[in-house]
Amino acid sequence: MRVLIIVGHPRHDSFCGALAQAYREGAEQAGVEVRLLRLGGLNFDPHVHVESPEEQPLEPDLEHAKQWLIWAEHLVFVYPTWWGTMPALLKGFLDRLVMPGFAFRFYGPGTTQWEGLWQGKTAQLITTMDTPPAVYRWLFRAPGTHAMRNATLGFCGVKPVHTLIAGSIRTSTQQQRHQWLEQARARGFALRHGVHGLAGRLWQRARPWLKALRLQFYPMTWAAYTLGALAAMANSLAWDPYLWGYLCLFFLEAATVFFNDYYDYPSDSQNRHYGPFNGGSRVLVDGLISFASMRRAIGLTLIVALAAAGLVLKTTTAPLASALWLLIAAILTLGYTLPPLKLSYRSLGELDVAFTHSAMVLWLGFVFQGGSLGASLPWLLALPLFFAILPAIILSGVPDRAADAIAGKHTLPERFGNTVALALAAASVGIASVLALVFDRTGMAAGAFGGLSYFVLPHAALCLALIWVAFQRGADCLRRIDGLMFVTLNYMVWFVAVPFYNLA
Repeated sequence: MRVLIIVGHPRHDSFCGALAQAYREGAEQAGVEVRLLRLGGLNFDPHVHVESPEEQPLEPDLEHAKQWLIWAEHLVFVYPTWWGTMPALLKGFLDRLVMPGFAFRFYGPGTTQWEGLWQGKTAQLITTMDTPPAVYRWLFRAPGTHAMRNATLGFCGVKPVHTLIAGSIRTSTQQQRHQWLEQARARGFALRHGVHGLAGRLWQRARPWLKALRLQFYPMTWAAYTLGALAAMANSLAWDPYLWGYLCLFFLEAATVFFNDYYDYPSDSQNRHYGPFNGGSRVLVDGLISFASMRRAIGLTLIVALAAAGLVLKTTTAPLASALWLLIAAILTLGYTLPPLKLSYRSLGELDVAFTHSAMVLWLGFVFQGGSLGASLPWLLALPLFFAILPAIILSGVPDRAADAIAGKHTLPERFGNTVALALAAASVGIASVLALVFDRTGMAAGAFGGLSYFVLPHAALCLALIWVAFQRGADCLRRIDGLMFVTLNYMVWFVAVPFYNLA
């Protein structure tokens, strides 16, 4: 671990300096690499004289400090709390160096969104004060530490940020000061186990994999799968094939998203307009997971999915129909990016995703419960859902268009342009709303869509309005469309929730 201790007290002979030295001794005993930066010894102008700090040339001392900030994995700020917050020296240091392009970046329409560029760094705050810590925390609400933890370091992606407060200094005894020094030394020595405790270390290991799984997309898969099971249910749910079936489906979907990250790396690595709904999980791009680890994870998920599939076939009353749909599921989900199909590279990816998340999962739930292949109900349930899913899938390729073109990935937006993509998304929203109205009024699909139009028509109007606004704003807006993506993704919820309620 690379640790940078930044002393924000103007005087070298302060108690803050002693705390910094104690932390350094503990960290060096823990075997980590430590550097100490005393701001009181730097020569720089603490004032920003231009419109944005990145436009003001850095003095040699600040350029040196910037390189140390890049080098560091763990930042330790030691400073006194004066008038509730940090000294002007430390504030000026942060004003000059915590700047766009280095510590964070803005993006999106009107640059209203930001991303911290110091993600992966952690921090420790050690501050002294004359105010009793309880008064500072509960009466004054700790303004200085909140500002450092949340508005500065947190804004830049640094977490976790731990805090150690030494106070009240003015009324402290020699024994109390010795205890604070020992606490600082202990915090430094604790780095032998890393910044995190046991639970934190386990979380840090699990977090990249949770990010790679992209769990935000799984609830809709489960809901549609359960809807298919309810459509086939005669008296009660057959729990064994239902649970084994969803386990198979979950790990098949996990293998699919892992394959997507693996084979979409050339596109994702070029993508500057990624977001929560597009551009992949970025765990490979950001180096959070290695390619070798991803290959092992793909193998493991496929093994679990295959084992669960075997248990489904053993417990279901319709093994032949289940085997057929499991084969279809494996081909269409994995074939999204997996050679030789690579459907997403042939302008078929959007249709593939809409089908697999509607008809395919509905049929899996249906046949696992013993449903007949000749039934029409799963197709009727799937048809409006297919068109409700399609808009979000089409739109997700719009911000990725430039990167996909470089990588030779021919999504619908990449092949036909953003205008056509917006038109196709709008048409699909309209078709889904018309189907919702017709199915609601006619009682088709065993009355599963009763009352659907009351929810779908207003939501469809909102989707169409936002698509029109995106079209009017043009290319700059289409680099990031998170709001539009969120609204269109939630559009599909009605096409599962209402039938779910009616059939349950």
